[in-house]
Amino acid sequence: MNRIEKLLEIFLGSLLALMVLDVTWQILTRFLPMSPSSYTEELARYLLVWIGLLGGAYAYRKKSHLGIDLLTNALPEKIRRQVQILTISLCFAFAASAMVFGGVKLVALTVELNQLSAALNIPMGIVYSVIPLSGGLICLFCVDQLVQLLGQKERIATAVKTASA
Repeated sequence: MNRIEKLLEIFLGSLLALMVLDVTWQILTRFLPMSPSSYTEELARYLLVWIGLLGGAYAYRKKSHLGIDLLTNALPEKIRRQVQILTISLCFAFAASAMVFGGVKLVALTVELNQLSAALNIPMGIVYSVIPLSGGLICLFCVDQLVQLLGQKERIATAVKTASA
């Protein structure tokens, strides 16, 4: 799982560097030769979409999303664990249904209709493929969190049995 996380980190950094270069090129071609590049704005937009969606999956993995845990921290340990399991399960359900299932349908539709982007003239299915990809990563990270959470419960139960013996 750490390998996927590291690859995602490198890929996101590369996309960000590419976006910086793209926007820099856009600015230079707008002001120096007075002939703005026609594809840079569209490329920057698509890179931002990819960074946003894949960055959301990365933030979910790192548990960096904004969360209000004031209520859950006040709960007893047993109930807190159940709330965490419920929350992770709901995140999995949303990512699987909306992002993976819906995203695959969207990609298939745009491929079937042979929809191309305006300036870059690339298939929009490639652009939209980030939706099911991000959803799949979130689902994978949800499963990993559930395994860790349930494994932690087993370790605590074993420690309690050992301590009481």
